[in-house]
This record gives sequence, C-alpha cells and structure tokens, in this order.
Amino acid sequence: MNRKSLLNISFFLLAALFSTLSSAAAEKPDYNVLFIIADDLTYTALSCYGNTVCKTPNIDRLAAKGVRFTHAYCQGTYCGPSRAAFMSGYYPHASGVLGYTSPRPRIGPDKVTWPQLYKNNGYYTARVSKLYHMGVPGGIEAGTDGADDPLSWTEKFNCPGPEWKAPGDGETLENNPDGKKPAVGGNTFVVVEADGDDLVHADGKAAAKAVELIHKHKDEKFWLGVGFVRPHVPFVAPKKYFPPFKPYSKLTLPEKREDDWADIPKPGINYKTSVNMKMDIRRQKKALGGYYACVSYMDAMTGQVLDALETAGLADSTIVIFTSDHGYHLGEHDFWAKVSLLDESSGVPLIISVPGMKPAVCNSLVELQDLYPTITRLCGLTPPSGIQGKDISKMLTDQTHEVRDATFSVAPMRRGFLLREHRYAYIQYGEHAGKGIELYDTQKDPKQFTNLASNPEYATVVARFKKKMTDKLKAIRNNDLPPPPEKKKKKKKF
Repeated sequence: MNRKSLLNISFFLLAALFSTLSSAAAEKPDYNVLFIIADDLTYTALSCYGNTVCKTPNIDRLAAKGVRFTHAYCQGTYCGPSRAAFMSGYYPHASGVLGYTSPRPRIGPDKVTWPQLYKNNGYYTARVSKLYHMGVPGGIEAGTDGADDPLSWTEKFNCPGPEWKAPGDGETLENNPDGKKPAVGGNTFVVVEADGDDLVHADGKAAAKAVELIHKHKDEKFWLGVGFVRPHVPFVAPKKYFPPFKPYSKLTLPEKREDDWADIPKPGINYKTSVNMKMDIRRQKKALGGYYACVSYMDAMTGQVLDALETAGLADSTIVIFTSDHGYHLGEHDFWAKVSLLDESSGVPLIISVPGMKPAVCNSLVELQDLYPTITRLCGLTPPSGIQGKDISKMLTDQTHEVRDATFSVAPMRRGFLLREHRYAYIQYGEHAGKGIELYDTQKDPKQFTNLASNPEYATVVARFKKKMTDKLKAIRNNDLPPPPEKKKKKKKF
C-alpha cells in the first residue's frame, strides 16, 4: 500500500473517530438542576394531590408537566436526619446524623454530596435559604447558616425574616387555652396574618434571590437549591393569603375516632397532639387555616421561580424537582406536626420534571434517598459508588417500573423505624421491637386506624417484617463509611 493510500485511510479513521466523539458529546445531557424544597409540607395539602380547599396552582402546573409520585417517603421524619440523608446520599444510621447536625463530620472530607458532585464537574452550585438543617424560626431570624456544608456550594445565601415577630394579627394556639398568652415565638403553633408584602419574609426573599441567580447564571450550567421555610411553624404569611380559609370555622378537620390511641404503643402517640397542646376545635381549625395560608404563600413563591426559568429561556434545559423534607400531621389521629411514622408524616410530595419527558403519575415506591443517583445520572454524571439510594429514572418513562419492595424511614427521637410496602405499613420502636409494634393493612385501612400487630391472623406478617427490618438495618450500616465512634461508658459512682 502506498503512502497516499495510508494517509487517506488515516484521515478516514480520524474523521470517523471525531464524528463518534462529537455524537457522544451531543448525546450527553446538559441539564441544569433546580431543586425546590418546602419545609414541613404534607402532600395532603396540595391540590395536585387531591386537596380541594388549599389551592396550589404553581405546584400543580409543575405536576402537569412532570411526573408526580404518590408513594414517596422521607428517610427521617424531622428536618435534620432527612435533609442530611438525601443531600449526602447516606441513610441517617449510616451517616450518624440522627439530630440536627451536618453530615460532613461523619462522612469525612473525601465523600461528595449531591450538589458537590456537580460543583466538582464545573457546575455553579448555590444554596438559597434552607437546604441542610436550619433552625426555624431561630436560624431564620438570625440569618445564620445552620448545619450547612460549605463544600457543597459555589455560593450560599441566607434569607432572614421576622417570623413570629412580624407585625400583624397574631395568636398563640398551643398551650394557650385561656387566650391570655400573647403571640410568642419558638417552635410552636402561632398564626400571624402579617402586614406587608411577600418580600418582608424569608420565602419572598428566597424567591427573589433565586430569580436573580437564574438570570445571572443562565449561560452556564447550574445546580440551584431553593429552600422555602413555609409552612413550618410559626404559621406566618402576608395577610392576602388568609381570606380563602376564613372564617376558620368553615374548615373541616380530619376524621376523629374514639379510643384511636388505645391499640398503639406509647411511642406511637405523637409528641404534639390536640390534647397536650390544649387546642380546642376552634384553635385546631385556625391552625389548619394558618398552615394552608402558608402553603399558598410558598406556592406563590414557587411560581415566581418557575416563571424565571421561562423568561430566562431555561425551561427546556432544566430538570426541576419539588418536594418536602417530610410530611406533617394536620389533626389526623389528633396528631399535629411531624416525627410520627404514619403516612401523613413519613410521606412526601415529589414531582420531577425533565425536559422532553411526558407528564405522568407514578405509584411506585420511592425514597428521597433516590434523588441523588437519579438526577445525577440524568445529567450524564456518575454518582459515587457508596451512596445508598436507587436510580428511579426509568419510572419517568415507565411508571410501572419498581426498584424496591419497601421504603425505609426513621424517627430517631422515638427510636422508631418504618418499612412501608404497597399494602402494609410496619412500624417498630427499638431496634429489636422491644418498645412496641404497629402494623396497618393500608388497602383495607388507608387512614391507618387499626393496629394489627397483636392480631394472631397477622403473626406471620409481623415475623416477616421483623426479619426484614433486621436485614435492612444491617445493610444500611454495612456501608463504605467508618463505624461511628463508640460511646464511652460512664463510670458508676458509689
């Protein structure tokens, strides 16, 4: 073969190689990520999940173009453990975050969080307000970072607000039966119909900052996390969001049953109840109305951020996720707030919208833990091998696809553990169920009123779940993190 022929073949091979590389580069997704998370939001409060009183048109329009998951569950039923889990990729009992701390000290400097992976791959990453745990209202009033992870971000922005101190019409509902207590703050049930506009409060500031960042960074790849703090207590929102729920007396509370708590173990009675909060029916209805008003405010701020994607021309190149860190009781079983492992507290809203994918509803079981590997792979990146979620991206095009037969959640302050299958919800207190068990057949009893754990007909079901829980806890701890340090035993004093 002569030299000219060899040169022609070489040029042909090089051209083919460059063509292949160009095609591969063209096929690699180049998505931005917009992650919007509300605080203490139950799926039952959203109109796209069936609420007919609380209207959420902006979250609804995201659901109308994305995939709405009906069986999504958090991994910790209060803020700290839940947020540390899905941001780091490790379950609470793997990361050791069972309270309100950053996951970084436990996972170490070499592990890569969800946004940090994007940062390491050339993305601009930003936190606006609450992504990792941040105290509400205290951290919002002070404008501090909370249990943040600086390695995750290119930039971070806190959004201080007046919280319960906002001028307006306020009332303390919790432990105020005679009405003599003024509107006082802290992590308590206070409703404030606040004076002023959206920008007075943290969520208005967060939406404005997110809009600014979207336009500022529209020509570069970004992972933008927007953490709204409503509807977390105190129930504070501008006055204009309250009229649809007034008079509060017109609101309907969830079904109540006599002796509802009689068949559940003591740890299963939630830490906030209508009884121990001394909230009569009037106060319960006002709490519901205040919560809904905060949801409406948060929904409006979500709309501003979604609008910015449109005006910046990024709607067709941005994956949008909307969720909450956990659910919330609004009077079901006379329970209020979070921590419980029943569906209202462990279940979360979850909507994922990917450009070019058809809208749908998916009933498969998913965890917030699954977001890290799923969204990362959709963006053409490789998640770290040790993280503990599962890739659910196939569900976005095939809603019958399943990746797990049960979701797992914990309530560390109650030493509670949940395995939620499609049919059964199994809850145990204590790692060996020594503090009690709950079992619900959610097909026959969707509101979880009848505990079947002591029913002899379900003994084999309980035994199956006990083994399954033991295996799950062992698998969670058998991870690539070093074991937690042993607690030093205190010396007995004689």
